[in-house]
Amino acid sequence: MKVNQAEFVISAVSPRQYPPGDLPEIALAGRSNVGKSSFINKMINRKNLARTSSKPGKTQTLNYYLINNEMFFVDLPGYGYAKVSKTEKEKWGQMMEEYLKTREQLKAVIQVVDIRHLPTKDDQAMYQFLKHYRIPVIVIATKADKVSKGRWPKHLKDVRTTLQMEKEDSLLIFSSETGAGKDEAWKEIWNKIKHGKENGGNDEGSPK
Repeated sequence: MKVNQAEFVISAVSPRQYPPGDLPEIALAGRSNVGKSSFINKMINRKNLARTSSKPGKTQTLNYYLINNEMFFVDLPGYGYAKVSKTEKEKWGQMMEEYLKTREQLKAVIQVVDIRHLPTKDDQAMYQFLKHYRIPVIVIATKADKVSKGRWPKHLKDVRTTLQMEKEDSLLIFSSETGAGKDEAWKEIWNKIKHGKENGGNDEGSPK
């Protein structure tokens, strides 16, 4: 997909702040500092539209990015950051849960994991949450440039096994440094937008 326009729209903390209209939304979930912002920037060909930070826990809102005036990326707060207070974690959790369970425009969630490490208990809990509520999910194993290509299959198998992924769910390699997996990710995103809640997004399709 060629991205001609991308802009940050709003940081939302409640439904009344969600953008109006019916454009499809793809949310991004992952533990703090896993590389969600870098994923967004690489996908939209921008260096720093989505703010990256060396400080985990910086994203504390639902950050909306409008792409080509036809869809949104919604960056969710990172989970699993130990230095955030219990009260703050609960507030983020409630905000994310409300969005994920009630937002009709949500077509799928991209769950970002680090290919170098086994998914954490928080990663496992997020995947099971999405499956429980029948929310289509794409798992992106990022930072692939940090692992030799010959070891990708083993690491992907470990991710799929640890998350107990269902066979129909996509697991894709990605690198925000090299762009590996970018085309495959866009293809799967548009599958989910077109067909995700109907049949699991198995049909191929992308905008022309």
